[in-house]
Amino acid sequence: MAMSGESSSLIELGVVGAPFGVRGWVKLRSFTDPPDRLLQHRSVQLRVGGSWVAYKIEASGRSGGQLTAKLEGVNDRDQAGVLRGAQIGVPRSELPQRDDKDFYRADLIGCEVVNLAGRYLGKVQHFVETPAQVLMVVRGGAAAPGDMESRGVATPGEKEYWVPAVPLHLRRVDLTARRVVVDWDDAAG
Repeated sequence: MAMSGESSSLIELGVVGAPFGVRGWVKLRSFTDPPDRLLQHRSVQLRVGGSWVAYKIEASGRSGGQLTAKLEGVNDRDQAGVLRGAQIGVPRSELPQRDDKDFYRADLIGCEVVNLAGRYLGKVQHFVETPAQVLMVVRGGAAAPGDMESRGVATPGEKEYWVPAVPLHLRRVDLTARRVVVDWDDAAG
């Protein structure tokens, strides 16, 4: 059943990976720490074709260090393949309350970012997964509506910073003030 009306209250906790085996199992890439925390939720929402659809996790496991899951109603490799790349969301109401050292990526989108020297770097645009780490994309400068920024492209003269989203660089997160302090040299880019 589609849950598009509630999408704003969903927090993305991972992504569905490749099919695993021939009986409908899928690999999961978890954004939680520890990764197994994702499997504490027996029911999740998957963003499939632009809308959120509820799925129950019937069973879960691990293979070669990767999380795997069997979703209700997904019974073969083809059905599992359709879900590849789907965002995994859980309603915020089902998640534990966080303190300022523990937050969700979705909470940081739109926060202003300053470095330890007090220089404004821009606002958090989105996150990029790499095999090594998660990068927080920060872009500064104001752009007129409808220009390249609305398509996710930096406007000329606007700086973009790719800051590793790790404790070494994320020094302070103030969700009330919508501000993130990072240990990042603004000349580094």
